[in-house]
Amino acid sequence: MADLSQFPITSKWPAKNPEILQLYSLPTPNGVKVSIMLEEIGLPYEVHKIDIGANETWTPEFLSLNPNGKIPAILDPNGPEGKPLALFESGAILLYLAEKTGKFLPAAPASRYETIAWVFFQMAAIGPMFGQVGYFHKFAGKEIEDKRPLQRYVDESVRLLGVLEQRLSERSFIMDEYTIADIATVGWVRNLVGFYGAGELVGYDRFSNVARWLGECLQRPAVERGLNIPPRS
Repeated sequence: MADLSQFPITSKWPAKNPEILQLYSLPTPNGVKVSIMLEEIGLPYEVHKIDIGANETWTPEFLSLNPNGKIPAILDPNGPEGKPLALFESGAILLYLAEKTGKFLPAAPASRYETIAWVFFQMAAIGPMFGQVGYFHKFAGKEIEDKRPLQRYVDESVRLLGVLEQRLSERSFIMDEYTIADIATVGWVRNLVGFYGAGELVGYDRFSNVARWLGECLQRPAVERGLNIPPRS
């Protein structure tokens, strides 16, 4: 049996099955990237719900795994060279799992790097901008009388949707086949028009290729499952 006792996070969230990958997460747009990926690749894992509303990411145990205090994070007892690997940042985790299993990342070098570029596009642009729209449109930011911050993020989100729209006008998925680029992005687009309720705000109906792509992604059984892992209360 794998010994994970060297990782302080296991003292607060004990592993019932330390032989399999441990996922520490919540079904947010970033969190579901990893749960969807794990469901897609069929790698056994154990999930631990991290209550961000109760500031559990700022406990010493969680910070020992991710010093940035964000979900998701993983602890893989079967990491490189057979040693346990602790890993944070959703994009890094997607790359790790893709390379570990040989799935959802093209083997050809040019296509591989292009896929990674689109993952970085999500990490650097779509996630931060869509998240700001959510904050200023749905959450505490909506009480701010000055609407210039909201408009700034709406305008940039519209531009980013246009980038996706053009890309998806030429192919079914972000690459020629379904990859970690789609897995990284689907939760954020879904949240923008769903949970954040910003579809009308960004003129989502104009982006028919994005809407078609989102629908196809959401029809995948692994995506449907991953979007609800771990279940919210």
